[in-house]
Amino acid sequence: MKAVVITESGGPEVLQLKEVEDPTVGDDEVLIKVAAAGLNRADAYQREGGHPPPKGCSPYPGLEVSGTIVSFGRNVSPGSPWNIGDQVCTLLGGGGYAEKVAVPAAQLLPVPEGVSLRDAACIPEVACTVWSTVFMTSHLSPGESFLIHGGSSGIGTFAIQISKYLGIKVFVTAGSEDKLQACKDLGADVCINYKKEDFAARIKEETEGKGVDVILDNMGGSYLQRNLDSLSIDGRLFILGFQGGTTAELNLSPLLAKRLTIQAAGMRARSPENKAKIVKEVEKNVWPAIVAGKVKPIVYKTFPLAEAAEAHRLLETSSHVGKLLLIP
Repeated sequence: MKAVVITESGGPEVLQLKEVEDPTVGDDEVLIKVAAAGLNRADAYQREGGHPPPKGCSPYPGLEVSGTIVSFGRNVSPGSPWNIGDQVCTLLGGGGYAEKVAVPAAQLLPVPEGVSLRDAACIPEVACTVWSTVFMTSHLSPGESFLIHGGSSGIGTFAIQISKYLGIKVFVTAGSEDKLQACKDLGADVCINYKKEDFAARIKEETEGKGVDVILDNMGGSYLQRNLDSLSIDGRLFILGFQGGTTAELNLSPLLAKRLTIQAAGMRARSPENKAKIVKEVEKNVWPAIVAGKVKPIVYKTFPLAEAAEAHRLLETSSHVGKLLLIP
């Protein structure tokens, strides 16, 4: 098969399409013929040498795909519940930038009714990330308020839609008026241009000093103090990225005064058992919203697999809204 290989650590130019061996299918896995692969920021970190795949996972980048089941491992039986030819989408530990990929059967999701096979590749990573962090861990609930940094990203556009579906007031930050308009069109209640105003001051103004209940943050160090200042009593900050650095000088007093919680986690390094649990929760809680048309995959642009480097160049500009896809 053909796959995108990281020839050495570096910029997008190190991504090259090469002929490689087909994946080995484990006993509890299925083999998927890939229809589309979603791009994620973690793919760029891996390319740069900073985010290696978990032990036993494919060395090729790509954390989510959609496609068709073509074979089963020894412990996966037809009708359990999958069959050859089923159209699925799935989380991966790696290997999505390829024509075929092996994946644990417990991580599979059916392509939701009303969503194309191609577009389904947009869903697994963002849905599992947002549901496992904001809802399963931070317990964001109907009637609460929620600040999403990077509202126009793949995670952001999904988080806006699922939160509005569940009756949550949504605040977002983004860096251009076009991106803010896209967030508003998806249902965001308050849209803040972080390049033109201090988001913490705006949150304080909009909430009459109360703050928001939950914040989903991709910046880390550079936003940490302002995030804590923006939370309400019993507020929860969930950090899932460090685009603004990993260190910060912090005034801890808001933690005590407001009973705040800081949480952080990624998706890739979780155990297969933990991923399987998250996938079940996502199918139960998120899939009905997608089938109802209340949550839609947002595809900004597709690229042929051979143009992975060009796709990464666009990914790193952060000028897109929603998700980028590679098509084998």
